[in-house]
Amino acid sequence: MKFLYDFFPILLFFIAFKTHGIYAATVVAIIASLVQVGWSRFKNGRFETMHLVTLVLIVVFGGLTLIFHDKQFIMWKPTVLNWLFGLVFLGSQFIGRQPLIERLMGHAINVPAKIWSRMNLAWVVFFLALGVANLYVADRFWEVERQLASSSGQEVGDLETEDACHQRFQGDLLGLCLKARDREEDWVNFKLFGMLGLTFAFVIGQAFYMARHMIEDEPETEPGNRS
Repeated sequence: MKFLYDFFPILLFFIAFKTHGIYAATVVAIIASLVQVGWSRFKNGRFETMHLVTLVLIVVFGGLTLIFHDKQFIMWKPTVLNWLFGLVFLGSQFIGRQPLIERLMGHAINVPAKIWSRMNLAWVVFFLALGVANLYVADRFWEVERQLASSSGQEVGDLETEDACHQRFQGDLLGLCLKARDREEDWVNFKLFGMLGLTFAFVIGQAFYMARHMIEDEPETEPGNRS
């Protein structure tokens, strides 16, 4: 459940995008992140670091998106977040007595130190790859958006519905607008379903890997039964 709770702002972003476009979705994501952080503080008596980091990034990149009316900022945010997490996990390999993944899960799972190190590095690679994948999907939209802006001589703006394209453009420009809208939607779908699915699959894969290397806790020997 916590895994899904962490994706709560992304889910609301997705719903708002489908109904009101990316700029309204950005506002919703900022508010949802504030609620998420506040609720965690109220429920647990403390702030969760991951939620705070996410909040700072969504406020910064979302705020820049709204101020400059530029979607690139909000589209960069998942990459920056994942690369930041990857950097933290990588740093924990060399700073401190345990890699970060062991500090998070070591109380519940007992595996050899080398396995913790491998899993920690696997998370580094995963976060790096996820950030690159986000840029790839986003760049497919940016490419068409640049073509449309250059050909039309005007700011693309919010492509909330197909009607917005039909109202503003005709001919080849209309085709570019519809293509840009489809690719913008591809990015939003990837942000929710792609990243959520890949993260879930990666967690399941690591669970199977850990299961192969778990160390069984030795049962306590009762007094009088010692040989």
